[in-house]
Amino acid sequence: MPPSANAASRARANKTWPAVIPVSLGLATVALFSFAWLSEEVLERGSARFDNAVRGVVHEYASPSVTAIFRFVTNLGDWPVVLACTLALIFFFLYRRDRDHLGVLVVTMMGAGVLDGVLKLAFHRLRPDPFFGAKPTTYSFPSGHSLISLCFYGLIAGMIDFQLEERWQRVLVWCVAGLLIGLIGLSRIYLGVHWPTDVAAGYAAAIIWMGAVRVMARRVEARRARRLAQTT
Repeated sequence: MPPSANAASRARANKTWPAVIPVSLGLATVALFSFAWLSEEVLERGSARFDNAVRGVVHEYASPSVTAIFRFVTNLGDWPVVLACTLALIFFFLYRRDRDHLGVLVVTMMGAGVLDGVLKLAFHRLRPDPFFGAKPTTYSFPSGHSLISLCFYGLIAGMIDFQLEERWQRVLVWCVAGLLIGLIGLSRIYLGVHWPTDVAAGYAAAIIWMGAVRVMARRVEARRARRLAQTT
């Protein structure tokens, strides 16, 4: 590729890099109303029948092989695993001197961790009795695995999508990411360590947060564009 083409590619990437955050303002708004509704149902204990019914249906499919699969899947949403992967990506972006993606990654994951902790303390919802394993010591609402996995794997999928040219490749990336995120949430219900509404609320909170990150990223992009315009 000639130098002019490389320069054009860099200019295009610099102009559109917030697109790696795959959440629109409209979707974040819908998620906000969904989270508010779920919160009200949980606080008023109006979700008990739904939660117990879903737990019962999921538990009907329990077997040793399925349990082993979901134990593995749920580990992919554990904080130690996600943190290790996040640190690896931080060093990678530092090596590449990619400050844009580095900033988005750090802000997204730090904010997700803080949001998870604050919401759990705010609602103080007790965990259900688990079907498998010990009961976690943290509060139940929202599901941290759901929140963290959507933020992390959704962001990774957005970054990969941004580098691909073929539509089928982008569709494949999002299908894999969506399946993984969904299975992590389902694993929390299957293992019995979360109520189904915890998982739904975790996804909603993640979408809200990523929508906020995208708004911030676009503002940073706009300020940088104005600075570049003033220097040319």
